[in-house]
Amino acid sequence: MQDRLATLVGSRICHDLISPIGAIGNGVELLELTGASSGSELSLISESVQNANARIRFFRIAFGAAYGDQIISRKDVLSILTANARGGRLTYYWQAEGEHRRDEVRIAFLLLLCFETAMPTGGEVTVQRDGEDWVMTAVSDRLKIDEEPWNGLTHMGSSIDYSASHVQFAMLPTVMAGSHRKLRTDISATQIVARF
Repeated sequence: MQDRLATLVGSRICHDLISPIGAIGNGVELLELTGASSGSELSLISESVQNANARIRFFRIAFGAAYGDQIISRKDVLSILTANARGGRLTYYWQAEGEHRRDEVRIAFLLLLCFETAMPTGGEVTVQRDGEDWVMTAVSDRLKIDEEPWNGLTHMGSSIDYSASHVQFAMLPTVMAGSHRKLRTDISATQIVARF
């Protein structure tokens, strides 16, 4: 029940924030069209709204509720990842063709958040399908692996005191169990391969 409540809270927060942020974005566009304001201040506001909107859309999939019959199109996933990569340090290659179940994309997005923590200097992430399996590969010149949360992903029942920045690690085992998936990872100095 607690896990279900957490996902509902995530869904509600993202749902309630996406509309006002979208409205701010529309207001900025109107200001630009009318020429009422221009310059670096308006550019900064516009860029900040785009970044916030992209992140909320990402969080809505990663932390929101997902039901087995919900589907996400490749176009929607690419839109979300492209927006999140803009101006960032990570490049995403979503090579999983077609539509996918939302609960599976949710697992992939939670793993992307785990990858982010290990790639402070940036890098590339590739997401593929291998039959029924998902294969995600993160490559960076220098990985920074915090072993405790990473070990917690593959060792169920680990007693770890997670910080807010590692909430994705805390959620992922439960989300995977709910989707009847098991995670396998292979981590080296410059690459993480995750299969589920």
